[in-house]
Amino acid sequence: MPSKIEWTQETWNPITGCTKISEGCKNCYAERMARRLAGRYGYPEQPNHFNIILHADKLAQPDKWKKPRKVFICSMGDLFHESVPFTYIYIIWKVMAINNRHTFQILTKRPKQMLKFVHWLAGADHISIAEFPQNVWVGVTAENQRTADERIPVLLSIPAAVRFVSVEPMLESISFRWANWLPIKDHDHLDGLRQLDWLICGGETGPGAREMKATWAMNLYRQCQDANVPFFFKKTGDSFQGGDLPLVREYPNKR
Repeated sequence: MPSKIEWTQETWNPITGCTKISEGCKNCYAERMARRLAGRYGYPEQPNHFNIILHADKLAQPDKWKKPRKVFICSMGDLFHESVPFTYIYIIWKVMAINNRHTFQILTKRPKQMLKFVHWLAGADHISIAEFPQNVWVGVTAENQRTADERIPVLLSIPAAVRFVSVEPMLESISFRWANWLPIKDHDHLDGLRQLDWLICGGETGPGAREMKATWAMNLYRQCQDANVPFFFKKTGDSFQGGDLPLVREYPNKR
């Protein structure tokens, strides 16, 4: 269905449901929405409203969209949740590859599981790991320095056409200059950031929204400028501290 998410155009949910694994999950918007939809549209009744559900009836949905569009996959879950069988993800993969007029955007908090799938795919499909669909963008959520240090190195090992990071909700300042997963050569070492194709940033919204400071977002923006990485500022969130921020909404240069 058409999406209000600023950096995409459509959402596709052949999988819904998830479990919380890090600080960014505390006030999950998808869980709140699943609670409101419990018992309808394929969502289980409460308290099982956010259980992992495979929606096979939605697999052919992209076939019906004739006009090319950006499609965010699993906005109501995580495609690479450990409970989702690789055989099912493989079907989704084939749908994406066939519908190459669309650009599919995958965002996960489980990049290690995604990397396992990519290796599994190479064996199952008898293809090189480097033969990655050019219309599939892959990204990770990194809400703080710890998750950035854990997830981004795994993302960089995946040979996608576009690799991106969503710093939303932004819970603290994140530095790429001193990331502990990079060999530091000087005081302005941004090689890791330069390997990314896009960076999204935004504050938390909804009940209990946690603080985001303007200085955090500006620091991230300046790092992207220095590394020549497109920057997309989504929104300040509901607990914003600081001054005005420039509404920068850039997209990857590729595709």
